[in-house]
Amino acid sequence: MVLIGVGANLPGRDGKPPLETCRQAVAMLDLFPGMRLAGLSRWFLSAPVPPSGQPPYVNAVASLLVDPGMTVDPAMLLARLMDVEAACGRERSTPNAARTLDLDIIGIGDLVRAAPDPILPHPRAHLRAFVLAPLADVAPDWIHPVLGRTAAALLADLEGQEIRPL
Repeated sequence: MVLIGVGANLPGRDGKPPLETCRQAVAMLDLFPGMRLAGLSRWFLSAPVPPSGQPPYVNAVASLLVDPGMTVDPAMLLARLMDVEAACGRERSTPNAARTLDLDIIGIGDLVRAAPDPILPHPRAHLRAFVLAPLADVAPDWIHPVLGRTAAALLADLEGQEIRPL
């Protein structure tokens, strides 16, 4: 299973609200060769991390099933995600800037990879409620392959991050 974090806090290039851009991106994930959308968490509204005065983010996590016999190349998957971001109007500026779309690989099965990019599992996923709440929603049995804990258990350790279901 491939887990993809989906988020946005700015209108898309076409003026659509962030939720609509995120929905469009999820539909595009379902078109990736050798993968199909298996699940999608509820949509959540979260405060930016770190706090920055930006508008709140819309977040979800999508799970993709990989066709039997197919191996997922993390770098190729990251490139495809960046193509989807660009198609939805993402422009890269400074780190943690507001954005029209953000797609992150949270994990690919139990793959652990320190280099090259992307690092897997996502190196900050366990520190972010906006990842863990939707992850627990869509993949409640997922175990962090390094920390050995579920998303729900990791989420219980976090304090002070505003997040709520839409």
